[in-house]
Amino acid sequence: MIMQIIKFRSSLSLDQVQEIAQERKEAFLAVPGLVQKYYFRSDEPGQYGGVYIWDSMESMSAYRNSELAASIPAAYKLMGPPEVEILEVAFILRD
Repeated sequence: MIMQIIKFRSSLSLDQVQEIAQERKEAFLAVPGLVQKYYFRSDEPGQYGGVYIWDSMESMSAYRNSELAASIPAAYKLMGPPEVEILEVAFILRD
């Protein structure tokens, strides 16, 4: 499994970010290979992000080249490029 962590800055409030996430929920539920997605906000004002859990690198790559992924900067009104970290899951505590 692959863990992808994305952090971004937005001009939107937490309530606005949560509303947009809810509106886009069904689209993300339909993404092949996306096992789970966690949304978060940082202690830093205006910083939010997502932790994606993928079944494979191929699924993550397909998503990264999708229209849904390309729509994120406009949907969340990103201020600058996001920070992206990709990690291979080495051990799972709970199945």
